[in-house]
Amino acid sequence: MTARLVLLVDDHELVRIGVKTTYADLNGEAIDWIEASALEDAIRIYGERNDIEAVLLDLNLADCKGLQGLRMFLEAHPKARVAVFSGTQDEFVIRQARALGAVGYVAKGALAAQMRDTLNALLWPHGLPGSHAIGSTATAFPRMPPSAMYDRVSELGPRHLEILELVLSGCTNQEISNSTQLSLGTVKNYVSSLLLALDVRSRSHLISLFR
Repeated sequence: MTARLVLLVDDHELVRIGVKTTYADLNGEAIDWIEASALEDAIRIYGERNDIEAVLLDLNLADCKGLQGLRMFLEAHPKARVAVFSGTQDEFVIRQARALGAVGYVAKGALAAQMRDTLNALLWPHGLPGSHAIGSTATAFPRMPPSAMYDRVSELGPRHLEILELVLSGCTNQEISNSTQLSLGTVKNYVSSLLLALDVRSRSHLISLFR
């Protein structure tokens, strides 16, 4: 039986053991879990192999925090099929992950059926074997109610999303400039365009909407 290769990136060994044990096979096919405990290792391992079909990526690792890890992984491997594996179920984080290019999102506290659905969408994007149904990445994300604000966020580009994440973290324009290596004037322009795109009056108004 040919195994399907999935890269599991999580810095907690017990979590990795639990996932590997619970999902040793799926739909009659074995899953071969390749492990990484840090983002740097995950990026290297994926680059060294051409047979990894999907990636399950934790958002909080020792060498990165939050959506920065997803952004960095996809910058290094833009064609990778990455699903976020996270302890948070925050709607903004989920929508942001999708906008950045994740093809799925599953919370660590999710029911087994939800994890199974995410893995199915990752490994069988065009539908399960023997099924006439067409797969969709929509099934790999939690269902969320419509929201005009979050819909606007999903239309932002990667750089705007990065700036937005830093603004919501409480960073000043100067701190954002230092973090992104953009000039202070460029950061101010990005922040101004964010306020305009999201139809908010001020930085504080923007932050209040996501609390």
